Amino acid sequence: MTIQWFPGHMAKARRQVTEKLKLIDVVIELLDARLPLSSRNPMIDEIVSDKPRLILLNKSDLADEAVTRQWIQYFASRGIKALPIDALSGRGVNKIPVECQILVEEMMEKRRAKGMQDRAIRAMILGIPNVGKSSLMNRLAGRKVAQTGDRPAVTKAQQWVKVGKSLELLDTPGILWPKFEDPLVGLRLAASGAIKDEIIDFQEVALFVVAYLRMHYAEPFKARYQLEELPESKLAILDEIGRRRGCIVGGGHIDYDKVSELILREMRGGKIGNITLERPDDPFTVEMARVSMDEINPYA
Repeated sequence: MTIQWFPGHMAKARRQVTEKLKLIDVVIELLDARLPLSSRNPMIDEIVSDKPRLILLNKSDLADEAVTRQWIQYFASRGIKALPIDALSGRGVNKIPVECQILVEEMMEKRRAKGMQDRAIRAMILGIPNVGKSSLMNRLAGRKVAQTGDRPAVTKAQQWVKVGKSLELLDTPGILWPKFEDPLVGLRLAASGAIKDEIIDFQEVALFVVAYLRMHYAEPFKARYQLEELPESKLAILDEIGRRRGCIVGGGHIDYDKVSELILREMRGGKIGNITLERPDDPFTVEMARVSMDEINPYA
């Protein structure tokens, strides 16, 4: 899945981040717990450099808890603290100031040794669009300070927000890269809702989701759609779900756009279960997401 998407305000955001880093003590990187690596901007390491960093795995209420623990260990092995949170409900958010304090303690000790007074920690929140930055800002501030929405690219400017007396946060617009070199990255992001639905192919993304659920979440997948078995053909699975949910067009054919959108909406909403779309050392490959020639939809 190749997508070109790099709006002008995102290019501007990268420049803003680079300019403001000299004012920042801690970088808070907000990721989607359902796809931690795919929801990382590959430019982040280059931009942030050696600044102390805290990773937040947001939307963890929708993710597979066991796999989230694997991701926490994955980042720990790379020397980065990761916390599972849910910005909407507030779960885990109260731990953020404490973790930021731990990360800057050495710096603060050096300031005290020079006779300088303690000040509020200055942190920057970075993340791709629709990962939940605005919801997190509002939750931390205890009031509405940022516009929220279920569509990507809601935040368009940067702002400072005080969190009590110990923390000041700099929000920034979401940054995405100009091209998804790995097709699976694009598919995962599209499946999660990080990419505008208007520019994705629902059938292609749904076929990826079906293949992934069949491999990792077969039982909850079957239970949701009351399927006794999952056919080897991904389109056959769409056919069965389409018939059961009434996604039919003229001539009794399956409405593949409708059933594809149905599956994506229900997966995103947690109705199929707690789903994580990638794992450390995941054996899932792009070939598993593709449709073979004998599965091509003649009614698309």
